[in-house]
Amino acid sequence: MSQTKSGVDPKLLEILVCPVTKAPLEYDAEAQELISRQAGLAYPIRDGIPIMLAEEARQLDG
Repeated sequence: MSQTKSGVDPKLLEILVCPVTKAPLEYDAEAQELISRQAGLAYPIRDGIPIMLAEEARQLDG
């Protein structure tokens, strides 16, 4: 299984969607987050594992 620099499998990133809106996510390697523009949420990635819980996500500014 190949991995990005963060340790997240690129194939996993391709299939993950926002659990709130089901919209595609953007990967922010610098912040180690998966961004849902539609929901205005950023889901953290911890130790290479995306935490796909709305209660763990932070609100995006703006």
